[in-house]
Amino acid sequence: MNNRRRLSIAITNALIIAPAAIAHAQNETDSARAVRHAAAAASLAKASQNPVANMVSLPVQYNFITAGGLGENTARIINVQPVLPLPIGENWLIVSRTVVPFVSLPVFDAVRSHGMGDIQEQAYFTSSKPGKLTWAVGPIFSFPTASALAVRTGQWGLGPTAVALVMPGNWVIGALANNIWRIGGAAHREVLNAFTVQPFINYNLPRAWAISTAPLITSNWSAPSGERWTVPIGLGVSKITHIAEQPLNLLMQYYHNVDHPSRAGSEQIRLEVVALWPTPAAEAAKKKAEAQVAAKKKGEKQPE
Repeated sequence: MNNRRRLSIAITNALIIAPAAIAHAQNETDSARAVRHAAAAASLAKASQNPVANMVSLPVQYNFITAGGLGENTARIINVQPVLPLPIGENWLIVSRTVVPFVSLPVFDAVRSHGMGDIQEQAYFTSSKPGKLTWAVGPIFSFPTASALAVRTGQWGLGPTAVALVMPGNWVIGALANNIWRIGGAAHREVLNAFTVQPFINYNLPRAWAISTAPLITSNWSAPSGERWTVPIGLGVSKITHIAEQPLNLLMQYYHNVDHPSRAGSEQIRLEVVALWPTPAAEAAKKKAEAQVAAKKKGEKQPE
């Protein structure tokens, strides 16, 4: 009886303690994963704010525009913008940035124009090992792919594009600028001659949060005077997080257009989700830099 009683007690204790131990181990695993994700998010924050970083990304951006010349109507634009860095030797990159717009725009009364806009392709030549100043230059192409009549140009476009930025402390500050001119095709409206400049300022906070602004300032040089410029001001917040093992950058911003064409909207909300995939080369460079910093702090020789 004593042996049976002891066996019963042992089995009972095992049934009580084992789940608790498993749960404790799982909690430790979850904690370790959370620490790892937090470290990864912190390292990705600045890279995600660099338009020509050595990182594959897939931004999906939703723009909701209303008021102003739109009145109670709304314009909705979704931009799918895959970014792909292509190495050229050990020191240089070609960063491909494609913009595929999908639009839903009011035409008159209850009639709307839906469909794809003209696709743009930007190709930036830049260093894979930038210094204090990161720069990139290259061509921008515009293809007459629009299926939505409201934005159809029917023209092929080409022009220069450039990016420059610095990253002092918690800041990422820079600007992207380009101009596209018509090089072919039949003009459905004005001749294609469009200027874009996008300054961006990001201040990074703890836990991979950031305060950011990136107003998209544009001018249609072919439009009549007074109808050319769109000049927004505003800001928002972003956050690096993970879903399972996939790092994401989530962004929300609000802009007010202080200048805009008479039929364009004045208020804009921008929502964006960006999937991030750092390249193996970028990860190796980051680990080497971290090892060099650690070795320097310990007074040891830096690794070759």
